[in-house]
Amino acid sequence: MRLLPLALGATFLFCLPHTAFAATASDSGDTAWILTATALVLMMTLPGLALFYAGLVQAKNVVSVLMHHFAVACLMSILWVVAGYSLAFSGDGAWVGNLGNMFLSGLDFDSISGSIPESVFAAFQMTFAIITPALIIGAFVERMKFSAILWFSALWLLLVYAPVTHWVWGGGIMAAWGVMDFAGGIVVHATAGSAALVCALIVGKRRNFPQSVNPPHSPILTMIGASMLWIGWFGFNGGSALAAGNSAGMALLVTHIAAATASLVWMGIEWFRFGRPSLVGIVTGMVAGLATVTPASGFIGVPGGLILGLAGGVACYIAVDILRVRMKIDDSLDVFAVHGVGGIIGSLLVAWLALPSFGGLGLADGVSATSQFGVQFLSVAITVGWTVVASVVILKAIGAVIGLRVDQQDEIEGLDLSQHGERGYHSH
Repeated sequence: MRLLPLALGATFLFCLPHTAFAATASDSGDTAWILTATALVLMMTLPGLALFYAGLVQAKNVVSVLMHHFAVACLMSILWVVAGYSLAFSGDGAWVGNLGNMFLSGLDFDSISGSIPESVFAAFQMTFAIITPALIIGAFVERMKFSAILWFSALWLLLVYAPVTHWVWGGGIMAAWGVMDFAGGIVVHATAGSAALVCALIVGKRRNFPQSVNPPHSPILTMIGASMLWIGWFGFNGGSALAAGNSAGMALLVTHIAAATASLVWMGIEWFRFGRPSLVGIVTGMVAGLATVTPASGFIGVPGGLILGLAGGVACYIAVDILRVRMKIDDSLDVFAVHGVGGIIGSLLVAWLALPSFGGLGLADGVSATSQFGVQFLSVAITVGWTVVASVVILKAIGAVIGLRVDQQDEIEGLDLSQHGERGYHSH
């Protein structure tokens, strides 16, 4: 009975508001920057990536692509609140978090993560959880059922993205190894790229691919979307410092340098091969440079940005040529060749480009470039392997229950009308 007053007293103290501690625990400058970065990363998906992809498809499918991105953004946001954030950032398990923070139950006004409110951290990470499955949309545009896309994206977020995020950023197995992935070369680009390749193979090619696939209906929309991606990427990479300091500043600078370099490389290769540089080509090169620099952005200096821009521009161009032209794999908007290849290259090369001799921040004490490369390679291999296996299982299960592809006639008519009853353009 003597314990009862103590228990009541402890309960009373626990229930008292904790606002007195919040002002001294969070930094207003860091918080302001990550609030801004969160908005920038959401802009990457809506409308950046949506417009980028929409311009690349036929006019009869432009509404469907925009719908895919908007619906996926909404669905991923809710799933992130329900379980994704908890699986990624809760618990101390090596391979997956726990469900202790379902519905963000442990988050209140006074919760702090580092020098920023945990609410801001959760929202910033939510925008990454939105854009990663949205990237995969490019692999199956113009032929996949809308319902199947929603089911795939939902299951993929919980079974692939959240666990991998935990491995790398949530204190899991790869974090313990000392893996270097500043803003998502492994977490975002390797997973989305690998899943896109699986989707392209399992969903199958578009009708008459590659003989009569129409060119992008609006390079204008694609360029506008690409420009939003470029600007948003400053939040993507610079925001991943989770503070407004030197690391964020250098990450922003090298991000821009890599994007500009890869754009010029891609343009130059096209100009040399075909005699004319294309708008779609130069903006694709930009995305390749951004994907390649992402994992390294907070660890490298200006020389590293130039090198990764050059490497990403060349390697991703070659990958597009091999997959689309030679292997005839219909990864429609080159998600694996650009994001997957770029993210993996950046994740591997950071082991050397982070060295002070390249202007980088340096490696951990006692770690050599060779041993760091081993950690990077193993982390990439495990991530790609799990992504492939899980994506196959998810797609096969959905295909068995509701089917993956629209009917042939719907594909001919276009997904705008057949799936959504709307047109992107009306002739007068």
